[in-house]
Amino acid sequence: MDFDCIVVGAGVVGLAVAREAALRSARVLLLEEHPAIGTMTSARNSGVIHAGRYYPTGSWRARLCVAGRRALYAFCASHGVQARPCGKLVVATEAAELPALDALASRAAANGVEDLRLLSGDEALTMEPALRCVAALWSPVTGIVDAHALMLALLGEAQDHGAVLATHAKVAGIHAQAGGFTVRTEDGTRVTTRLVVNAAGHGACALARRVEGLEARFVPPAYLSKGSYFELSGRSPFSRLIYPLPIPGGAGVHLTLDLAGQARFGPDVEAVDQFDYRVDPARAPAFAAAIRRYWPGLPDGALRPGYAGIRPKIVPADQAQDFVIQDQAMHGVPGLVNLFGIESPGLTSALAIAEAVCSAAELGQTGAQAA
Repeated sequence: MDFDCIVVGAGVVGLAVAREAALRSARVLLLEEHPAIGTMTSARNSGVIHAGRYYPTGSWRARLCVAGRRALYAFCASHGVQARPCGKLVVATEAAELPALDALASRAAANGVEDLRLLSGDEALTMEPALRCVAALWSPVTGIVDAHALMLALLGEAQDHGAVLATHAKVAGIHAQAGGFTVRTEDGTRVTTRLVVNAAGHGACALARRVEGLEARFVPPAYLSKGSYFELSGRSPFSRLIYPLPIPGGAGVHLTLDLAGQARFGPDVEAVDQFDYRVDPARAPAFAAAIRRYWPGLPDGALRPGYAGIRPKIVPADQAQDFVIQDQAMHGVPGLVNLFGIESPGLTSALAIAEAVCSAAELGQTGAQAA
């Protein structure tokens, strides 16, 4: 075999898998069809390090978000990547929302989220005077990260341990054979490997359909769910992240901050059938109405179109789906791991996803683990 492991897709999850496999002494090839790493979902999100409160207890999303968040903070600290636990307030803006806020607090505690605290409206306003709410759930471990620097650090460590990155390398087909696979790219290159990890994000379902030997019934449908962001003109009055209660298909129009303190709002949820990253200015009034529920002081005309991302979903836009980490036990093809529906909190969970994938594939332990 030319390689022990081929990872298809160099977003944050694919990079984390390649790093983890290389740390376990595997010979790793990372294939990316675009000219650079992390240009799709990984480059178009909120850059938030999630605590792990939203997801059903026991689900992949809940377990991997909590474990991934802890690992991510440690990785950033040891690799010089900017990450700041600025904290998050999830707010109830009317009394009718209080039961939902209590339920969210119970779920978060069951998921192992640390240091949560329910606040009265007055306590929340002491922290953020511009806020309007009747109660809030405070999560001090939520934070923000420089996603691009994170991806560069993951790539650098993978390469330091022998991983090879090939860009402009779209996979045309994967042929299962005795003891492994032959992977063919569109330029005709053929390489062999014992393990294939499909971390292709939006392209994961299409790639899985190009795996000879994988039954079609194991490949879910792909849906595109667009989320637009608007930026705030002027200085933000908030120093923490502000989230409403979740809505179907997303976390609602929330306020996040970048590492420079610039505020942005979003994403919303919009079912689309093609990749279109333009932000429609006509969506601003709906954003403003949602924002003024928790920030009545939003000035008129203060929202300007920012950017948009598209979630790689395997269910319709307004539905939630757990991560799918599909290995031989599920589909029967030895050495193939498909990652489907890795939307939020995929960035937060990336290191934990990588550990789960490599453990399922029975790659050797990292040097730190072996010691």
